[in-house]
Amino acid sequence: MEIKKATYLISNADFKACPKPDRPEYAFIGRSNVGKSSLINMLCKNNKLAKTSSAPGKTQLINHFEIESSQKHAKGFSRWYLVDLPGYGFAKIAQSTRRRWEQMIENYLRKRENLINVFVLIDSRHEPQKIDLEFISQLDKWQIPFSLVFTKTDKEKPAVVARNIEAFFAILRSSWQFLPQHFVTSAEKNLGRDELLSFIEQKNESIA
Repeated sequence: MEIKKATYLISNADFKACPKPDRPEYAFIGRSNVGKSSLINMLCKNNKLAKTSSAPGKTQLINHFEIESSQKHAKGFSRWYLVDLPGYGFAKIAQSTRRRWEQMIENYLRKRENLINVFVLIDSRHEPQKIDLEFISQLDKWQIPFSLVFTKTDKEKPAVVARNIEAFFAILRSSWQFLPQHFVTSAEKNLGRDELLSFIEQKNESIA
């Protein structure tokens, strides 16, 4: 699959105001400054699509993008939504603001009926972080389908990246029967792009 067109559609603070749920939807989320916007731009081959910033917490709303893509099979959806969600783990904002964001994200994740998969971004440069493990554990409890996307693999030595990823899964193996699917990516090197788009294509075909 290849993305032919990606267009910013709308931003909302309430899932009820999101676009009509008439097509598959894929959401991207992760800790602040995990490289989410860069990954989205890499997938869509548009460096100006999602706003990037060195300052954490830039994304504060539920951002919808309308995607038009090529499908190998005619029965698959060729139009779908890509959603850029606010990061979690807001260390430098007021408690009241943090709770409002958390509630906004939870409502979206649990109530958005056409949400097919959540891509949870994990910074591969670091050892397993408690906040990431807690977030995916919550997704599992809510029975929300998700995949892991390890980002910024070009920013660290390959051996360190491999060790950090293995350490992450070692923790999951201690309590999870089945491990989530994962992708290894680099926005700068386009690593993982084909695999992510292929995964989305397969999902679009399976629900058509």
